[in-house]
Amino acid sequence: MNKFKGNKVVLIGNGMVGSSYAFSLVNQGIADELSIIDLDTNKVKGDVADLNHCVAYSPSPIRINAGTYEDCKDADLIVICAGAAQKPGETRLDLVAKNTNIFKGIVDEVMKTGFDGIFLIATNPVDVLSYAVMKLSGLPKERVIGSGTILDSARLQYNISEIFNVAPSSVDANMLGEHGDSSLAHWSHANVAGKSVKEVLDNKDPNAAEEMFVKTRDAAYEIIEAKGSTYYGVAMGLARITKAIFSDENAVLTVSGYLEGEYGHDGVYTGIPAVINRNGIREIIEVALDEDEQKKFAHSVDVLKGFQAPIDEIL
Repeated sequence: MNKFKGNKVVLIGNGMVGSSYAFSLVNQGIADELSIIDLDTNKVKGDVADLNHCVAYSPSPIRINAGTYEDCKDADLIVICAGAAQKPGETRLDLVAKNTNIFKGIVDEVMKTGFDGIFLIATNPVDVLSYAVMKLSGLPKERVIGSGTILDSARLQYNISEIFNVAPSSVDANMLGEHGDSSLAHWSHANVAGKSVKEVLDNKDPNAAEEMFVKTRDAAYEIIEAKGSTYYGVAMGLARITKAIFSDENAVLTVSGYLEGEYGHDGVYTGIPAVINRNGIREIIEVALDEDEQKKFAHSVDVLKGFQAPIDEIL
């Protein structure tokens, strides 16, 4: 992929996550061009007009239009937010077969145009669907990225920041594994200015770390119960990944990447720290895991592999 191409995004799926992401792009001046595709063409028309009315106050100009799949042929980044939404009481992995079938139609249409950029996946279950997109598209693994645990990590950083009374951006802590119920907090390396978060929590209360992990892991269920779905947090996470790609940042972010021997596992997309630049995932960072974290990470991988099996049948 030519790293000196433009910054054109095609957004497929203009629901709450998609439209929140689109607003984030305009608000932060991240892209040069944005095409929006959705079955609800009336909503697309309305959002395009509404977003264009923001451009006068955006940090930089951006062209926004109601798109078709033909817009994908010269896109630099395609962001997929389409699919069935998670309902109250439903896990992300309950959505596997439903959304895999939706994605098959989407990716087939995209690849017919000759698209040769990067896919960024947000739809749940994001790890499993990132695997599906890689298989369906035939693109190299580094150019299919899932949002992974970027939101989970932001939630953990926020929760820790409340304890330490510092900005969330000053917290170095990540969630790893599935974006879902089998995720794990990387406590062995979580710190604020080098000070161990786990030690501080343990001194406060022996159960504090576990309680914070559960609060972080289950945050989506509480939000879904309260307002039907989550969208602002993941939209900002997608915008952050987009910025890292278009700015060729070599930024380390916890995205869903494809393992080929890293962490002792193969053939699965899961949330890990990775270096993101104009070519996608430059490399996966193998952080040290303690014995308990290794077991939990292995369990999370097993869960995801179990849900990948039906995808191979569908594809």
